[in-house]
Amino acid sequence: MKSVTRFLATLGPAGWAPVAPATAGSAVVAAIGWFLPVPALPITLVLIAVGTALAIWVAGEAEKELGHDAKPIVADEAVGQSLALLWVPHAWPAFVLSFVLFRIFDVWKPLGAREAQRLPGGFGIVADDFIAGITSCATFHALTLIATRVLHHSPWQAFVRAPLA
Repeated sequence: MKSVTRFLATLGPAGWAPVAPATAGSAVVAAIGWFLPVPALPITLVLIAVGTALAIWVAGEAEKELGHDAKPIVADEAVGQSLALLWVPHAWPAFVLSFVLFRIFDVWKPLGAREAQRLPGGFGIVADDFIAGITSCATFHALTLIATRVLHHSPWQAFVRAPLA
């Protein structure tokens, strides 16, 4: 069981990246998100809630073996990056911006994220990324709204994939 929880907590090999494992974990999530179909909003929210609960548990279990908020534990990045990608248009520049915003806010830890990180076990590991994900999502959509008002059309319009016939 320990190997399964460790595998989930590290997102397989992503958490063992020799440089910037959190960035590698976020990149894996964004890449997977690119290829998955987007379910209806209620299903998406349930999946994020279940994923958050699972991440809290596996991160807490992995922490017992790997140490407090050890670098290889990147299940929290899966939660944060998933939140950052909510309602992001399926356009590669939009996904890249969402990824970059999440990495900035995950490192910066605004809006109480640094304090939330002090919560015990898996809660503390996941909480700061949850806050960074929400902050990234809000920032992305605020920037998109501003750009749309200035440009009078969506900045992502030219990049969105055409639906399959």
